[in-house]
Amino acid sequence: MSTASLTLYTFAISHFSEKIRWTLDASGLSFTEVVMTPTLHVVPALRMGGQGETTLPILEVRQPSGAVEHIQDSTQILQWLDQHLGPLAVMPRHVGLNEEIMDIEERFDAIGKDVARYLYHATLDDDDRIIGMWTQHANRNQARLVRLFYPLTRWIFRRRLRINAEAAAQSAERIQQALAWLDGRLSDGRHYLVGQQFSVADITAASILAPLACPDQHPIYGTAQFRQGAGHSPAWLGNRPCVEWVRRVYKAHRLGHPGLEAQAVA
Repeated sequence: MSTASLTLYTFAISHFSEKIRWTLDASGLSFTEVVMTPTLHVVPALRMGGQGETTLPILEVRQPSGAVEHIQDSTQILQWLDQHLGPLAVMPRHVGLNEEIMDIEERFDAIGKDVARYLYHATLDDDDRIIGMWTQHANRNQARLVRLFYPLTRWIFRRRLRINAEAAAQSAERIQQALAWLDGRLSDGRHYLVGQQFSVADITAASILAPLACPDQHPIYGTAQFRQGAGHSPAWLGNRPCVEWVRRVYKAHRLGHPGLEAQAVA
């Protein structure tokens, strides 16, 4: 099984994609990243996932025999990696720790859409900014298609993700609840969320909150262009301890990030 080749299909801007990219890097697992273009990813994602879902990341596992398996959904990918290529150091098997790690992973996964909804509510009408982020790894023809159909895409996206003032306010409330929980968890001075070592709990919380914390080590969220965009730094974010913790975790554990120097396809 260790000779299987891994290909990770991602969105460059996706915090769920970052979660798996980081897990693979932290686990020393070799993989090829294929950065896909939002909207143009739909048909390939439907074909690979086989579950009627268009979400990324998707992990493709290709065996030496030629057999190919696709795992869709970040939590499913984590579990597959640990079961087939583990035990992973970031998913320790000590009694009680694994369950606690996965509880925290679930807690922060649950606000992933809220973070996206909140930020897109502030920026989705900034066509040039969103198209620029979506097409960062697209070729000229792909970028042209995204721009041409963006008005329709924006309409569909707004409805599928429920991007409106009321839903964005509800998302902001859920995010703040998660931040308050995290501040409480860190109030005893701990470095890591579970036990004494870096784990998937830290990776998930930091990845999901990265669009708000804007750590320097993230190739998109750490850029001046993203930081200067509307909505990324709400008044309620302030200088919360948990935000500084996200930045510290990135600084300590995201060294050597490949910078999304990845193959890009539609």
